[in-house]
Amino acid sequence: MSDPQNPSTASSTTEISNHIPLCLSTINDADPQLRALNTTIQSNPELAYQEFLAVKNISNFLEKEGFPVTKHTYGLETSFTSETGTGGSLVILCVEYDALPGIGHACGHNLIATSSIAAFLGAAAALKASGLPGRIRLLGTPAEEGGGGKVKLIEAGAFKDPDIVAAIMSHPVHQGALMATRDSAYTGLAGLKFIASHKFRVEFRGKQAHAAGEPWNGINALDAAVACYNNVSMLRQHMRPDERVHGVVEDGGTVPNVVTAYTRMNWYVRAPHMDQAERLLEKVRKCCDAAALATGCEINYIVAPTYKNLRYNIPLCQQYVDDMATLGEKIMLKNDQSYTASTDMGNVSFEVPSFHGAFPIPTEPDVSMHHPRFAGHAATDEAHKAAMQCAKGMAMLTLRVLTNPQLAAEARKDFEDFSDA
Repeated sequence: MSDPQNPSTASSTTEISNHIPLCLSTINDADPQLRALNTTIQSNPELAYQEFLAVKNISNFLEKEGFPVTKHTYGLETSFTSETGTGGSLVILCVEYDALPGIGHACGHNLIATSSIAAFLGAAAALKASGLPGRIRLLGTPAEEGGGGKVKLIEAGAFKDPDIVAAIMSHPVHQGALMATRDSAYTGLAGLKFIASHKFRVEFRGKQAHAAGEPWNGINALDAAVACYNNVSMLRQHMRPDERVHGVVEDGGTVPNVVTAYTRMNWYVRAPHMDQAERLLEKVRKCCDAAALATGCEINYIVAPTYKNLRYNIPLCQQYVDDMATLGEKIMLKNDQSYTASTDMGNVSFEVPSFHGAFPIPTEPDVSMHHPRFAGHAATDEAHKAAMQCAKGMAMLTLRVLTNPQLAAEARKDFEDFSDA
């Protein structure tokens, strides 16, 4: 995508291309150390905002590789940054490393961390050897699993630098997620679409009473929770096929012989786009409000960060497809229908041009992300190999968009012109 009419652009594109072999060999040379780091993160799962061991091990690894690390960045205790290069444009490589309660790294964030760090190493080596201006920043983004770490990073200004030309990361998926509607020759996906997600807890407060002796004096908050759940279940008949609502009762009372005075539910409301998600959220809240009204309970909402739908960027995706082809990989440009999951990287894709690819890892047919056995599949050598291959594509993409003003301009235009319609 160089501009032959602009000698400086053509020169920088040629120069960085000359250093792609160094980029790739650097990743290959670091493979044993990256495999060990991957294993350490995977075997020590940590929940949102508690990823202290992961950050410690990643920081130690980077410092041994000669990169400075700044910890506790943007007001988050388990965020960090490591940056290389000077002047020019800036690319941010996002790192995730939190796990799921009870099932560990069943979303493969150990592989996300490994691939982003590997991409950082490869791109940094090539950029330094080229002598070209530009900066690459590795950004630790905690608490993707419901905690909205990237939302808080956005609010703190992590993506406000006017020199940012792209934010980049990729996610492991099970093979079936990628191949459901395409031929099996594809070995990865460039433009992944995730749906928007509203997250909130709802509290119902009633009045305690002896459940046998004087139940008429009680106001049952458990009845409110049950009514709320049933209301949402009835709403499902009128939901679109691409919409999702799911919830759990986190606190349902204590003992049967006391009328329950307090209950708490946790709800996710999802749809492909923000405006559709807003309309669905309004309907779900009416289900909650009606339950409180019917039972006489007080109601309170505790709102968590909203995850916006993930938007792809065609110029960035096409560059990744082209570069991965040089490695013998056939990458699908984009998926036409959203994968029905959500990520706070969606919020980043509304802030700056973003790339969020997907690389399949071998799994059993009935295993997908957030399945307990996915954590085991994410620990295999085959999964690590897939992450490393994806890292090479992300490293090349980093170098291309960093040193090719035309590609950066096309990515910016696609970002600004993007329509969710």
